[in-house]
Amino acid sequence: MLTLVLWLLLWLVCWPLALLALVLYPLVWLLCLPLRLLGIAVEGVFALLKALILLPARALGGRG
Repeated sequence: MLTLVLWLLLWLVCWPLALLALVLYPLVWLLCLPLRLLGIAVEGVFALLKALILLPARALGGRG
């Protein structure tokens, strides 16, 4: 509800900026999508490397 009130306030005070934000938000989201996917892939690679490095210690009964 607060978000709606803030949008209405922005619309009343500076409606061109509000329209620009509404138009640019989906475009910025689309541009950021590949970077999010790249981040997920890099996080997966780091998790795999961590698992490979800690595998001998886990196999010998180290604490998990």
